[in-house]
Amino acid sequence: MKENIYFGTYTKKSSQGIYRATFDPTTGTLSTPQPVVAVENPTYLTISPDNTLLTIAKEGPLGGIAAYDPSQDSYALLADALTEEPNPCYIAYDQKRHFIYTANYHTGQIKVYQFDNGKALTLCDTVTHKGYGPRHEQDSAHIHYTDLTPDGRLVAVDLGNDTITTYDVTETGKLKFVAVLKTKPGLGPRHLVFAPDNETAYLVGELSSTLSTLHYDKNSGTFALLNTVSTIPENWGQHNGAAAIKISQDGHFVYVSNRGHDSVAVFDVTTKKPQLLQLVDTKGAFPRDFALDLTDKFLVVVNQETDNISVYQRDQAQGTLTLLSQDIPLPEGVCVYFDPTNA
Repeated sequence: MKENIYFGTYTKKSSQGIYRATFDPTTGTLSTPQPVVAVENPTYLTISPDNTLLTIAKEGPLGGIAAYDPSQDSYALLADALTEEPNPCYIAYDQKRHFIYTANYHTGQIKVYQFDNGKALTLCDTVTHKGYGPRHEQDSAHIHYTDLTPDGRLVAVDLGNDTITTYDVTETGKLKFVAVLKTKPGLGPRHLVFAPDNETAYLVGELSSTLSTLHYDKNSGTFALLNTVSTIPENWGQHNGAAAIKISQDGHFVYVSNRGHDSVAVFDVTTKKPQLLQLVDTKGAFPRDFALDLTDKFLVVVNQETDNISVYQRDQAQGTLTLLSQDIPLPEGVCVYFDPTNA
């Protein structure tokens, strides 16, 4: 069965919003993405189990989120929540409690919304982070990611103040502080992923171009740092910002994109300290995001500055990547999302 894949974009130049393509997991063939939702700067998106498309959205001076109905390719707007502030950079859905969580890089805020009957977005809580770091990009709090831990807490990754913060979520959508891990100053944490054991997490440091291994204690809700390795070669002297991080379904391999070095770093994480296996050229500039397909046999990466997509076949036993195709057109690509509802 072919897989649906969505692409979020910036709409600063020629992009029209959210694009969709089909991916054939038997051949690794990706169709040319076509626009399906006209919305400004849908830089991150997700799909709920009931097949609702949830996305970052912008409308002139207003920023926030929006929900669309993909059924019968109508993509009708179900609801939106837009305010006079910069739009967030990450969106996540809580299937059990029907909450939506957003992270706002610009304001340093987490927002929690109730998605009432799949039609109305009601703001439940707002938490604002404070603090800063030693680098010029860390002038204030900059939350880049907030999503659920395996046991249902909320974790927020703050690039601006070098913290990983854990919250409990009440039945009414209020956030209660649990714990905070302060990383090395200037690490600039961006995103994290959990391993299948539900107690190991991998954190990408954008400003430091690093991959850190964390231990998560579900009893206390705390994170502890185990080790940190580089995502780029030691002799790389130019600017680089690590971006997306993904993990294979078996938990044996972690992948990180490098913007500047323009590569995907492949790590074997079956040992205590991740081992770099491969640095693969993304065949374009500024690979902000990528995703493993639903079969875990392929990886699709978008290059934001060169408006193209590259596709790689993945060796499931070794974790390594082999280029299959490049130069598939996509304007200003910044998010890659395989639709799990059509699996």
